[in-house]
Amino acid sequence: MAKDGVKDRTRHKSNFDVDYVIHYRIPATDQEAAEAEAAFTQLVKEVSDVGFATEVRNGGKSSLLVFVKIASDKLLAKQIYRYRVQDWLYGVRTSAPNQDLEQYFKDEPVTDAERLRLAYLLITKPKNEGGAGITPQVGAWKYVASIFPLHDRDFNRQWIKQWSTKYYLDSSDIDQIRDRFGERVAFYFAFLQSYFTFLLFPAAFGFASWLLLGQFSWFYALVNCLWSVVFFEHWKMKEVDLAVQWGVRGVSKIQLPRSKFQFDHEAQDPVTGEIIRMYSPFKRFARQLLQAPFALACFVVLGTLIVSCFSIEIFITEIYNGPFKQYLTFLPTILLTIFTPTLTTLLTKLAERLTEMENYETKDAHQASFVQKIFVLNFITSYSPIFLTAFVYVPFGKILVPYLDVFQLTAQKFTTEGKPLPTKAWEINPDRLTKQVIYFTVTAQIVNFVTEVIVPYAKRKMSKAVEEVHSEISSEKKAELRVRDVPEEHEFLGRVREEAELDEYDVTVDYREMVIQFGYLSLFSVVWPLTACSFLVNNWVEARSDAMKIAISSQRPIPWRADSIGPWLNSLGFLSWLGSVTSAALVFLFHQSQHGPDGSPWDISGWALLLSILFSEHVYLVVQRIVRSAVHLMDSPGLQKERAERFAMRKQLLEQTFSQDLTEESHGPGLSGGEKITREALEEEARRISIKGNGTPEEQFWQRQRGASETIQIGRSLISEQATANITKSQK
Repeated sequence: MAKDGVKDRTRHKSNFDVDYVIHYRIPATDQEAAEAEAAFTQLVKEVSDVGFATEVRNGGKSSLLVFVKIASDKLLAKQIYRYRVQDWLYGVRTSAPNQDLEQYFKDEPVTDAERLRLAYLLITKPKNEGGAGITPQVGAWKYVASIFPLHDRDFNRQWIKQWSTKYYLDSSDIDQIRDRFGERVAFYFAFLQSYFTFLLFPAAFGFASWLLLGQFSWFYALVNCLWSVVFFEHWKMKEVDLAVQWGVRGVSKIQLPRSKFQFDHEAQDPVTGEIIRMYSPFKRFARQLLQAPFALACFVVLGTLIVSCFSIEIFITEIYNGPFKQYLTFLPTILLTIFTPTLTTLLTKLAERLTEMENYETKDAHQASFVQKIFVLNFITSYSPIFLTAFVYVPFGKILVPYLDVFQLTAQKFTTEGKPLPTKAWEINPDRLTKQVIYFTVTAQIVNFVTEVIVPYAKRKMSKAVEEVHSEISSEKKAELRVRDVPEEHEFLGRVREEAELDEYDVTVDYREMVIQFGYLSLFSVVWPLTACSFLVNNWVEARSDAMKIAISSQRPIPWRADSIGPWLNSLGFLSWLGSVTSAALVFLFHQSQHGPDGSPWDISGWALLLSILFSEHVYLVVQRIVRSAVHLMDSPGLQKERAERFAMRKQLLEQTFSQDLTEESHGPGLSGGEKITREALEEEARRISIKGNGTPEEQFWQRQRGASETIQIGRSLISEQATANITKSQK
């Protein structure tokens, strides 16, 4: 068999060959504890039935740690071969896998990411598709807090050390990420590295423009817009090349179903003839129409906050001349710091709710719709202050500033005898726009790094210190943990408990940062040509800090596959196009005087402004058409026939390939279909281990519990003990 070829060469002894850890919470009440105990029994049975060996340990903080690994190398080989055949049938792979499995897995060995991905699918896929159907925090599995793979600490240390000493990341570094964390994470780092490389030109050209051309140069604006088009189109080709190299071209066609999808009825697929679950497209379209009022609500809520704080800032810094001015200037920042995160969180939850209502069948479609809504939120919060300064404050200042007297009248009511506040004559601040762009492209990037990397690290250190102090005070708890852990496993279990409390890594957050940053460069760098220089330095640090975030601050990500950066590609295209419009408008308004209009819109030639915007946009579209090939996605009866024929071929080949009975390989040890545990078997195993010596730490770890039945027995006793302890504490 292909044992040597299939067995993952990258599994490390420090993790005891564990594939996944299921973090199982134990409730405090007696009634819920009984329910959790029954659900735990079902959990172990389900994962054992699909081919996992199980071990359970005390997780601390009223929880259990259920360790699982694929018990049979033969089962793993069959699963990998099956999915690779599926990839070939869907056109992801260019050739069919060799049926000589031993030679095939030597020629194309299994990566760590592939093994973990298939193991996760076995745990979470619905039972009717061959999985265990475990969905964390949903339904019967509400006590399953998370399912996560363990970090390889040795690899992480070498990875961070290697990246910290390299000036430039090459393709081998990205391939290393792909083999460890999957294509979805690798695509982010590939995009970040490609973006970093392309920034070398605008950084050098921007520095030269800053020295020679100054601000609001039409030549710089033209070159910057052309650069954004070239980068966008280059990345579209680059991600196709990467998808082909990594063997995931078209993998988005094999979409994962959402466990929360609710169907209206079942019907026969006109192409495949299968019975599929259907949801009315008219109902979904009606709910998708809610995106328009959602976007409007975001503009109203966040726009009102930003405009109000913007007006207060203008009044305090440029009109008010009374006491405590140096302190009052911080008021707008304080208000934004307090209310922006709160409102953004509420609107994000609303976006999640709306996306759930749209009821998508697949995870990819659900994520794409959610990203669209998140992009609207970030667009408003990131770019609105600069838009207000450039297109409201400067051209309409003389008309709008007198209305700021409302702040003076309001504050006057709180002064002694209602005396008027001291003010000064208002004039447009010519440096305001430049200072804002510098803040968002330099200062805000530094603040984001601190809040993203340093603050979470400090919080973890403080939390750990507090727990240690609490453990010293509570000697009973400390003794309990010491009894539960076998000495050989104590260090390992301590690491697992720490990782169980970490947040899940979300690559969407990192994509959002880079896309918003690209927007600043595309839309507003004509104001400050050194923008690209700032981003070049920031992104060198960003790549390393994101690696540290994965290795230290987050649970190891599930190694999902992807063939592109997903919906963020559309956001890049939109910002690239919008950059041509805003750059033309900024150059027209500010190029002549370098300070822009004097606050009166009557001094602006409207037709000339509109003409420059239209001309710039059309030039952009012409250039884009030149470098882009049209993609036709129109469906037809011929395409349906082709899909039907391919489906028949897939079905026939799968039936021929997997006609043999795989029942034996699909059962884990110690439950239905597994080897029966007898005294003779245990004595024989003990004799075998004694011949070797005392056995490896991995063998000792997985032999403390003889099969799923003993795992269930020990786990139930742990639940009962911890539940009793929780009840006793609550009574005290």
